[in-house]
Amino acid sequence: MEMVLEDLYPSRVEQRPVWLDREDPVVYATETSNEFLTEQQVKDFDKNGFLIIPDVFSKEEVEAYNNEFERLASIPELVQKEEFIKEPESQIVRSIFAPHKLSELYQKLTNDPRIKGRVNFLLDDETYVHQARINAKPGFNGKEFYWHSDFETWHIEDGMPRMRAISCLVTMTENKSYNGSLMLMPGSHKKYVACVGQTPDDHYKESLRKQEYGVPDQESLETMYNRHGITVAECPPGSLILFDCNVMHGSNSNITPLARRNIFFVLNSVKNRLVEPFGGMKPRPDFIAERG
Repeated sequence: MEMVLEDLYPSRVEQRPVWLDREDPVVYATETSNEFLTEQQVKDFDKNGFLIIPDVFSKEEVEAYNNEFERLASIPELVQKEEFIKEPESQIVRSIFAPHKLSELYQKLTNDPRIKGRVNFLLDDETYVHQARINAKPGFNGKEFYWHSDFETWHIEDGMPRMRAISCLVTMTENKSYNGSLMLMPGSHKKYVACVGQTPDDHYKESLRKQEYGVPDQESLETMYNRHGITVAECPPGSLILFDCNVMHGSNSNITPLARRNIFFVLNSVKNRLVEPFGGMKPRPDFIAERG
C-alpha cells in the first residue's frame, strides 16, 4: 500500500491564490562544486533557479537530434499516437512526448553525463526521467506556453511529493529573444503559488495544447515580475539550460520565420518518486509522468 504523505504544497482548493514558502532545498549537494559545475554556477542555480550553459553539445550532435525529430514526425502511424501533440489550430506537431522511448538516440541523451553529472550533483541523488518531450515552435505559427511552475502541475496532477527535480533543456535551434525562447523569473522558485480552479478530468488532453488550469493569476505574476524581472534564455544551438522544478517560466508565440525547437526532459530524484496525485484526480499517462 502506498504511503500517504502530508501535502506541503496544496493548490487549486482556495478561491484566491495563496503564496507558500518553499519547504525544500534548491541545491541538495553537500559539496560546493564538481567536475561539471563551478562553485559560482552552483551559487547561481541556488539564487536564480536556473543555469544557461552554452556550447555543451556539438554542431554534429545537434544536427543528429534535429534529423531524428524530423524522422519521428514523418512516420504516419506514430504521429497519430497520444504522445504527438498538435498545435491548437493546425496539425503541425507541437510536442513529442517520451521521445526517449521511441529513439535510441534520445534515450542515450537522457543518460548523458554532461547532463546527469550536473543534475545528480545538484540534487545529491541518482535520478530517473520523470518526463521527456521535444517542444517544436515552427516559424510563423508556433504557439505560446503560458507562465507556470512545473512543480504545481506535477504535484497536483502527478503526485510528485517534493521539489527535488530539475528540468534539462537542450537547444536544437537558435533561441533568440524574438522567436519564442524560454523566459524565466530569476528567484521565483523560492515561493510556491497555489492556483485557483478545480481541475477537470483528463485535463492533460487539452492542457498539452493550451493550459488553462494550474496557471498563476495575473496579480501574482505581476508581483513576481516586479520582484524578479524576466530573463530570456537567448542562446545558440547545443546549449544546456537547467531549471528548478518550481521556477516560474513560459514562452511567447513564434511569428518569426525562425523555428525554435528544444528537447526537454525532467530528472527526478529516486527518493522523490510519484505517489497518488495530491489533487485527487486519476494519474496522468506514463508518457507524461513516469511512475516507475
